[in-house]
Amino acid sequence: MGCAMVRETASPPEQESGLTQPDFRRIFFTGLPGFLREGFLPLAAFYVALRLSGLAAAIVASAIVSLLIYGYERRAGRDGLLVRLSLAFVAVQSVVGLLAHSATVYLAQPVIANLAWGMAFLVSAAIRRPLAGALAGAWYPFPRWFRETPHFKRVFGVESVVWGAYFVGRSVLRLVALLQGGLESFLAVVFITGTPAMLLLMVWSIRYAIGELNDEDPPETAPRLDAVRQGS
Repeated sequence: MGCAMVRETASPPEQESGLTQPDFRRIFFTGLPGFLREGFLPLAAFYVALRLSGLAAAIVASAIVSLLIYGYERRAGRDGLLVRLSLAFVAVQSVVGLLAHSATVYLAQPVIANLAWGMAFLVSAAIRRPLAGALAGAWYPFPRWFRETPHFKRVFGVESVVWGAYFVGRSVLRLVALLQGGLESFLAVVFITGTPAMLLLMVWSIRYAIGELNDEDPPETAPRLDAVRQGS
């Protein structure tokens, strides 16, 4: 799954006041397609090509699918930094896998990267710069002033801890499966700890954020929060 800082909402205050009421269905289906594309298609391409043509073809196939996905995301208006970081990781992962000529080395890289992201989530919560809040901007255009409020940081600080624990836990399970089992057992663990678990966590994250942000009155330092909740 690609993780990086998403684009900031740079709307001026008068435009920010026209934001619509956050809605679970709208937010969920805004982020779901890209989430599934990044989380499923490259690994599926790797497995199919590995069985049909071998390791080198599998790495190339996965890289091509990743390039197509991120090209699509770029054309859809995703942040340029996210695309560049994602493509850089795909390039490094592919080159290292080809040089090592090892499926284990190739598959271990994103697992280790996810472990690092899990730690980043936990650290971001500890320093009150929650990474979950930054990534939430890809799902709903929170104004910049609202992202700086203590309430926003508290809500997404909790989410950062939960997501951080999830990424660390699943990375450990995947490393054990990769090093101790075969490719099929690893892919089974990837699936179980991947899409189903992440969909459940996404549902909780969206509902928790909407509920917490709507339940508390806006701070006096952020007079336009009612407009964000109620729309124009």
